[in-house]
Amino acid sequence: MANSFNFYTILTLIGCLLLGLLFAYVAYRKTAHLEPKLRLFLASLRALVVAVIAGLLFFPLVKNLSYQLEKPVIIIAQDNSLSVGHVQPAGFNKRQYEADLEKLRDQLSAKYELKVYHFSDSVKTGFDFSNQGKLSNATALFNRLNDEYLNRNVGAVIMASDGIFNRGGSPLYDLNRLKAPVYTIALGDTIPKRDLRLANVNHNNLVYLNNDFTIEVQVEAFESKGEQAKLKVFENGKQVAEQVLPVNSNAFAATIPLKLKAGKIGLQKYTVQLVPLANEVSEKNNTQQIFIEVTDARQQVLIAAGGAHPDISVIRQALSSNKNYDLKVVLGEDLNALNLNDYGLLILYQLPDLQRTGAAFMGKLAQAKVPVWSIVGAQTDINRFNAMQKLVSINGASSTIQEAFPVLNREFTTFDIDPAAAKVIDDFDPLLAPFGKVLVNAPAFVALKQRIGKIKTDAPQLFFVNDNGRKLGYLMGEGLWRWKLSEAKDGLSKPVLNELISKTVQYLAVKDDKRKFKVSPSKNTFEENENVLINAVLYNDSYVAVNTPDVSLQLKNEAGKLYNFLFSRTAAAYQLDAGMLPAGNYTFSASTMLGDKKYQATGAFFINAMIAEYQQTIANHQLLHNMALQTNGKLYLPANLLKIQEDIEKNESIKTLSYEDLKYEELINFKWLFAMIILLLSLEWFFRKRNGEI
Repeated sequence: MANSFNFYTILTLIGCLLLGLLFAYVAYRKTAHLEPKLRLFLASLRALVVAVIAGLLFFPLVKNLSYQLEKPVIIIAQDNSLSVGHVQPAGFNKRQYEADLEKLRDQLSAKYELKVYHFSDSVKTGFDFSNQGKLSNATALFNRLNDEYLNRNVGAVIMASDGIFNRGGSPLYDLNRLKAPVYTIALGDTIPKRDLRLANVNHNNLVYLNNDFTIEVQVEAFESKGEQAKLKVFENGKQVAEQVLPVNSNAFAATIPLKLKAGKIGLQKYTVQLVPLANEVSEKNNTQQIFIEVTDARQQVLIAAGGAHPDISVIRQALSSNKNYDLKVVLGEDLNALNLNDYGLLILYQLPDLQRTGAAFMGKLAQAKVPVWSIVGAQTDINRFNAMQKLVSINGASSTIQEAFPVLNREFTTFDIDPAAAKVIDDFDPLLAPFGKVLVNAPAFVALKQRIGKIKTDAPQLFFVNDNGRKLGYLMGEGLWRWKLSEAKDGLSKPVLNELISKTVQYLAVKDDKRKFKVSPSKNTFEENENVLINAVLYNDSYVAVNTPDVSLQLKNEAGKLYNFLFSRTAAAYQLDAGMLPAGNYTFSASTMLGDKKYQATGAFFINAMIAEYQQTIANHQLLHNMALQTNGKLYLPANLLKIQEDIEKNESIKTLSYEDLKYEELINFKWLFAMIILLLSLEWFFRKRNGEI
């Protein structure tokens, strides 16, 4: 326990001193033969040593109280984004502004602790007046200040900006954590200038080959009333659309839908451009590039049946809204003319049937390698069904059916069925299923089980098996139209049955990628201030991921310049961080060796030129005013920024703080005490020895 200097402390010190005197008296009371001065000197040494040792025992800790002064921290943050240097008001002297800001820094640093930052898409220390930042993120600035100056004596923040913040949202929500006034210097120009700009282009990232698709272009025009704005769209450099827009006001805005056609597979670049007007303040916001993946991934899906049935309409309705599928329904003997390999999925509705429909079609089925979804019902010929394949069989009379209610298997994970849908499925009406035991001679993924009456069984109703890489699905029962009526009766807003059918078809129809070497960028398009990340994975013959061999990559830009890289290894794969690259189109080729086999993979990606800083040319001084008002600061024009020093000095809340620093220190750490004790003991021993007392 620490000892305080109080009445008890004084008593203890007196006690230590008396103890020392007692030891001195005992030691020297029978030494009258010594000279009086020497005797007094030796007794004093003994008393002092004993008193100090006793003090160490009674006072192991001492309190050390000190005071530290902390000057207010004044922070200057300067916006270094492109918009600040791009649009400047009439009469603005950039050199004078820079000189004044540096002078303000020098004047304030004489009295305060000064910190200087510049910010745009990143936050860095010091001044930088080049105005090359691709973005402006004031929220990132204040987050950093909040982190670095937590519990510090922050006196004020001086921020010079145009108030155009295009990343991170409004900084108003992050100001109060600093608990310091913000003095803002209003840069830029609030007067609208003559300008056309593309505010935004809305589009789908994925479209299908030969399909029409629409992009929505948001056009804005300022101080351009009476002009004709011409909008053009280019696909990989070739013009594919054009529209003329009459500008009927000085603050014009319109959303223009443009219909385009996907005519080529792959990642396509579309350039949307507004033809510049004369004397525009900026032409860089007249153009935007978008990238759209065009794929020929539409799956050809065949519904094959002996005749019409309401269930076929239910399946058709569930899949018709999905543009991924090109659905075809073929009935009866027309099946015999089909080439089954033209399809990505076969849905066999109660085939083979009792009428022996499509004998040639059923014969081709045994040779096809296409995924199949078999729906078994009252018209299914169970004996032929059992004979045609060996994975699933039904032991029972082929002419007998029973009602089987669906019960969701909660352990099913092949695709997701949300809890709300599961409850709906459990309330569906029964299907008409063949009577008999369903035997599955392969590992099965069971989505639905059968409930007979009130008895839940382990008999599968909807399940999937894998036949040497070929996916097969089975639904034991007909009457999907009953499930459709159940949904309608309950007034459900979300079509659970459609979702169940769609997910079943999607699982069966999707093609597994069996490539042993795969290389792909983390996304198809990057911004020019983003690091380009490329992932790779290599599989051995057992299809186990390995990363023993090196993987190299050669990157080529539009001009033909080559960049060579080597991938880094992750836990079981590879990753490459190519850093930030200039805007443009890039192709890559990656290669590796596993054993004596060489593997190669190619791909492409695009890097967008960032134009966010050119999108808004009108300074937002109102936001800067609100920032100052919210924190009891003040807004200044660049010509008056040197007055900030005077206002800071007048602000009574900006002052030096004194911090009391209380520490308890162990006396055992004071080495000089032990040196003193040894010295006193040595002196006593020396004089006693010299005078024959030892």
